[in-house]
Amino acid sequence: MLSSFNLQPNSELGLCLAIILLSGFLLTRITKLLKLPNVTAYILTGVLLGPFCFKVIPTAVISSLGFVTDVALGFIAFGVGRYFLFHELKRNGINILILTCCEALIAAVVIIFVMIVIFRQPLAFALLLGAIGSATAPASTIMTIRQYQAKGDFVNLILQVVALDDAVSILAFSVCAAIAEALVQRSAMNIMVFIEPLITNGMAVAMGIGCGFVMHKMITEKRSDDNRLIIAVSMILIMSALCTALDVSPLLCCMAMGAAYLNLSKDIQLFDQVSSFTPPIMTIFFVVSGMNLNIPALRYVGLIGLGFFFFRIVGKLAGSWIGCSLIQAPATIRNYFGLALVPSAGVAIGLAALGQRILPDEYGTLLSTVILSTAILYEIIGPLCAKTSLILSGSIPRENLHSSHHKHSHQAAA
Repeated sequence: MLSSFNLQPNSELGLCLAIILLSGFLLTRITKLLKLPNVTAYILTGVLLGPFCFKVIPTAVISSLGFVTDVALGFIAFGVGRYFLFHELKRNGINILILTCCEALIAAVVIIFVMIVIFRQPLAFALLLGAIGSATAPASTIMTIRQYQAKGDFVNLILQVVALDDAVSILAFSVCAAIAEALVQRSAMNIMVFIEPLITNGMAVAMGIGCGFVMHKMITEKRSDDNRLIIAVSMILIMSALCTALDVSPLLCCMAMGAAYLNLSKDIQLFDQVSSFTPPIMTIFFVVSGMNLNIPALRYVGLIGLGFFFFRIVGKLAGSWIGCSLIQAPATIRNYFGLALVPSAGVAIGLAALGQRILPDEYGTLLSTVILSTAILYEIIGPLCAKTSLILSGSIPRENLHSSHHKHSHQAAA
């Protein structure tokens, strides 16, 4: 639609960004009334503005905004680093690691098995879908915990697992992506296919830790809030650009940078500052993801999408139960923990964008469509599942549950 006005490229890009941000904001006003998360509004905004609906944003502009994916992933990963306080993880680190590996990797194995055996999909596609499916979106669960002021062992375990979950998923994706690339390019499969991504990601982690150390030295107590934010944002952009140039996901690198900075400085305030800076970037990222959702492809996604949606939940529930059994967690944790891990959005959508580059067009589109369409469903049911797990585990005191309901109904009346 905009392309018919013959605007200057800079004017067109500026206007497109304004339309993306304003449209995303306006649609959240509607989804808020329906008690749906903002991510759902942003993806739907992208669908409406994109090439398969009202064609408001030109295809050339959508393509030029591809770099936003890597930048957004850098910010997401840096934010995840705030949950990696080593002295917290050290107390029961091995148990956290066992539980996280079980809930993430068993979900991945279930999805891969179902895609190959039931849906007869190629191994490369199944591997990437399984690795992406292992990721959990911590935001929905953490927001629910804060809303109801949930406390206790169950909550502490969730906070540690959802932080580590993304690290395990990113590592799993890196290995699966290397194997998938070898399968797609029909290159010889040898031990280096497995070792190379581990070495590459190990270097990315080392680079992130080094950058976190530099940040710690640069951000002193004398720095103003503005300069602290400038340094942090520039470091995240440098790491994202370097990783993209080296063909490595910026996720592990930026997560390591966030974790290193936090453990050296104990400065949680910087993460809040960066978090307050990122909403426009995240909005553009999710709207652009919605624009890339291939609507005609939804016809073919049907059963595969439903299979992924259902069996990922089965994998998360089974993996959590097995992991909790191995670490001998109490029944109140073991029986309800998996429900808190249902949400899937930010990291999964970012990984889907990376996976789409690896697969042939047909399967790349299918991968992206499955992840984006199911992300909307997961973000709708995710907070409800998290709330249910917190109630059943006894993590939400009854008075908090009732006071929260009363508060929300009072706000709605106002």
